Amino acid sequence: MRTNVKVIIMEIGISTASLFGRAYNENALPILDSLDSRVCEVFLETYSEYTESYASLLKQNLGSLKVHSIHTLNTHFEPQLFSNCDRAREDAVKIFESCLNTGKTLGASCYTLHGKARFKRSIVYDNYQEVGLYTDELTKIAEKYDMKVCLENVEWAYYNKPGFFKEVKKYAPNLNCCLDIKQARESGFDYKDYLEEMGENLLTVHLSDVNEMGKIALPSEKGLFDFEDLFKRLYENGFKGNCLIEVYKENFNSYDELKQSLNYLRNIKQKIFKE
Repeated sequence: MRTNVKVIIMEIGISTASLFGRAYNENALPILDSLDSRVCEVFLETYSEYTESYASLLKQNLGSLKVHSIHTLNTHFEPQLFSNCDRAREDAVKIFESCLNTGKTLGASCYTLHGKARFKRSIVYDNYQEVGLYTDELTKIAEKYDMKVCLENVEWAYYNKPGFFKEVKKYAPNLNCCLDIKQARESGFDYKDYLEEMGENLLTVHLSDVNEMGKIALPSEKGLFDFEDLFKRLYENGFKGNCLIEVYKENFNSYDELKQSLNYLRNIKQKIFKE
């Protein structure tokens, strides 16, 4: 139990991914601002959004929001960031940098990374040295934009089981991570196993709940997930990042439900995270 430690109070906000299919980012940001999201993750949805002009538009629409992180559609270019084909990787890096530039424009500090999608059975995805060395290059590129690369645990992508991050980290010392609660559950592992491995490298947490039917839901008193236990663990680990509600559009009916979810989580947080 830590004592006499100055704690950086984490904030709870919403990812624009929660509005994917309902509102484009330039419209989603004002909606989140009206809900008092305070912080957010911007989920860039397509190639036309990876541009300086679009970054400027988003910045104009931020209102009082602070952007914690950016996220991109995984299959667009992230698999090619780890390609053995130099030309493919170089083209992917150019797109990666355009997204990092958007992040810098918006004041984001983190880039949420999936890496390769585990689609083909014939591919060896757990070549930790190769993945680590490519990832190390990405972290160095991100540093030029004042951002940190955070590898997210995702059931169908690189980090689909505990242990992967630890092994890759050996070759990419500046790599950080993002914990996704729903993806941990879908991977068949306890989120605590990921959390233990991530330790002080954890900068982003994607929050969601699960209902009695085992379906993804907005965090609420009706859900089954123990957020008090999660926040206690984050506090004891000295968590210095932010938590973001990330669900899918079919997991709620109205934006008021997002606001209610924020209030529910913030009430729990206030009991645990103290100045």
